[in-house]
Amino acid sequence: MMPENQGSSSPLVLRRVTGAKGISCVVVEGNCTLAVIGERIQQIAAELSQLASEPELRWDLTQVAHMDDAGAVLLWRGWGGHQPRYLFVKPEHQRFFERLEEMPAPPPPVMRNRLWPITVLGKAVFLLWAHLVSLVILAGQLVLEIKYLAGRPSRIPWREISANLYRTGAQALGITALVGFLIGVVLSYLSSRQLQIFGADIFIVNILGLSVIREIGPVLAAILVAGRSGSSMTAQLGVMRVTEELDALTVMGIPHSLRLILPKVIALGLAMPLVVLWTSAVALIGGMVVAEIQLGLGHKFFLSRLPDVVAVSNLWLGLGKGIACGMAIALISCHFGLRIKSNTESLGAGTTNSVVTSITVVIIIDAIFAVVFADVGLR
Repeated sequence: MMPENQGSSSPLVLRRVTGAKGISCVVVEGNCTLAVIGERIQQIAAELSQLASEPELRWDLTQVAHMDDAGAVLLWRGWGGHQPRYLFVKPEHQRFFERLEEMPAPPPPVMRNRLWPITVLGKAVFLLWAHLVSLVILAGQLVLEIKYLAGRPSRIPWREISANLYRTGAQALGITALVGFLIGVVLSYLSSRQLQIFGADIFIVNILGLSVIREIGPVLAAILVAGRSGSSMTAQLGVMRVTEELDALTVMGIPHSLRLILPKVIALGLAMPLVVLWTSAVALIGGMVVAEIQLGLGHKFFLSRLPDVVAVSNLWLGLGKGIACGMAIALISCHFGLRIKSNTESLGAGTTNSVVTSITVVIIIDAIFAVVFADVGLR
């Protein structure tokens, strides 16, 4: 008898024999394991399929020394997914085929829809429409809450408004000052290098003043607030959904819009103009420092010339952008926060969608202001 360790590497052989009564039988010998049949799997599969086309053929697997799942699956597929009518096999190998016989049939292949681009576009349009409808409903509910509070000043949630004003405004001054200062430095440095070529050094005040006060300051502050405070609002409402605090408020008869959403919208609408003013001022300071270093323009000259070249209407325009962007960011953040489901995966996806949508809406609002007020503040 061959030793166990030697027999484990003997190849798989399919041998067709004919008995005394002319009955054909396929004798399978060797080892039916993945390690043995790995290099000849295509050849063995083709040979099995050819032999399995004869339904009356007998199969003798009693000479198989070792068999694993891969070898059993190879034989099973060669037989067409069922056992032959005449099969002789060892009991320990029969268990492989019994498990394969109990396995459910594979699902039918999914036919590729040729109209899938239209389907995807249609789903995106309907999803956008659903979000717009929800935002309009939420905004309308806030209007009703403001009308309700107008006749009942004692019910105004002053503490919630104050807390949100501190979180979205005061705590955002550090990061907005840092980023605004660096943006002012970069913008002033690049502009001064170009202006020196044409000998137009003094026009650095025009470029910095108009670009920072009218465009960069409001947009930069709104994007930073959307990423910082907007995500925080969405995550806060999402966690309240996961921990069922929103359901508890509903049971107690406390409306979400009055205690959670309205204070955030009002607070961010009040804080954003101040953050815009702060960011623009720090950005101008950064640009002024670089202008003095690069071009030799003193800070006194910079500050005295700034009101002459930049109309005050640009400042009001920037503050107006801040109010619009702040309320839009708060509304969008609360909208996505209320849509979060009671699982952590939805919490992460909702926060991401909230930030992306808020930044996109900020850019859209900036474009609308640029088109509508194209003739305002430009000399």
